[in-house]
Amino acid sequence: MKDIIFATGNEGKMREVREILKDTGRRIYSMKEAGIAAQVEEDGATFAENARRKAVGIMEWCKKNGMPGCAGKTADDFIVLADDSGLEVDFLGKEPGVYSARYMGYDTSYREKNANIIARMDGVEKKDRTARFVCVIAAAYPDGSCETARGTVEGYIGWEEAGENGFGYDPIFYLYENDLSTAQLSAEEKNQISHRGKALRGMKEKMKQRGF
Repeated sequence: MKDIIFATGNEGKMREVREILKDTGRRIYSMKEAGIAAQVEEDGATFAENARRKAVGIMEWCKKNGMPGCAGKTADDFIVLADDSGLEVDFLGKEPGVYSARYMGYDTSYREKNANIIARMDGVEKKDRTARFVCVIAAAYPDGSCETARGTVEGYIGWEEAGENGFGYDPIFYLYENDLSTAQLSAEEKNQISHRGKALRGMKEKMKQRGF
């Protein structure tokens, strides 16, 4: 069974990934833990394109440079997973979309980003505040192949931030079924319904089917 490198530096994302994939029995390394110093440009037009670029780019880097943080292992011992995810707000023409992480600049806090989105939707009724979180997971295998799995969760943009359990846009993304933001859910509740949870479970099944 091959271990996994998940191509992110986001600690909140790593916690979610490890929780969702804990039943696979695989060790999951962050890029930092694996000693990977690669930078992959995320300039694709879609979530799937960006996820593929990251996964394949990191795998290629590992094949060329080795695994500095994983003594005795090579790239052939790993599957590289990468995701591209973001928020699509219908009223804003599906912004911020693939630019979610760099919306208003990488150095802008999510509190400021969230406040900006809420301000731009001033006066918009609930029925027109529809939005969704989208996540595409890409898996790059040692044999050079790559595949993706997609997950979404539908909701709406609230009128204020609420909750302390999430990160990013979680405090302003509300669910219709309970009118709670995803930052108000427990980690277990969020992983059951989240876009990333759905995409990871889909990818877990694909890896199983391929015998990896």
